[in-house]
Amino acid sequence: MAFISFLGRVLFVSVFVLSAWQEYNDFGNDGGSTAKALVPKFSVFTKHVTTHTGFQVPEFEIKLLVAGAIVLKGIGSLLFIFSSKIGAFLLILHQLIVTPILYDFYNYDMEKKEFAQLFIKFTQNLALLGALMFFIGMKSSSIPRRTMIKKKGSKTKTV
Repeated sequence: MAFISFLGRVLFVSVFVLSAWQEYNDFGNDGGSTAKALVPKFSVFTKHVTTHTGFQVPEFEIKLLVAGAIVLKGIGSLLFIFSSKIGAFLLILHQLIVTPILYDFYNYDMEKKEFAQLFIKFTQNLALLGALMFFIGMKSSSIPRRTMIKKKGSKTKTV
C-alpha cells in the first residue's frame, strides 16, 4: 500500500514538475513565453484588485513571478513526493496565486469560446487544490494510529 501511495503522489505532482521544467527551459532573460502571456492577464488582475479592494498591487517584474512559480512548483513537488505537508502547502500557495490570474474566465462573456476553455481549466485547478487540501487533512487526521498492545504472557503455576 505504501508503494501505491508513493506512485500516486508521483503521478499527481507530474503536472507541476512538467510545467516547472517547461517554464524553466523557456525562461531566458525576459521570463520566456510564460511571462509574455502573463503580462496582460496580470495587469487586468491588478486592476480588478485595485477596483474592488482599494489595495494597490506593487509594481514588479513579471519574470520574478514566473521564477517564483517555478520555485514553488519544483520544491513543493519534490517535498510532496516524500509525503511532506510543507510541499503540499507550497503547491497550495502556488495554486492560490496563479489560478485566478491565469484562468480569468470572469473577464469574458459566457457565450464566448474563451470563457468555456478558461472555466474548465479553472475548475481543474480547483480540483488539484482540493486534492492538496485533502492530503493535508489526511496527514493531520486526529484519528490516532492503532498501536499494538502486547499481551502479558500467562504465567504457569508451579506446584
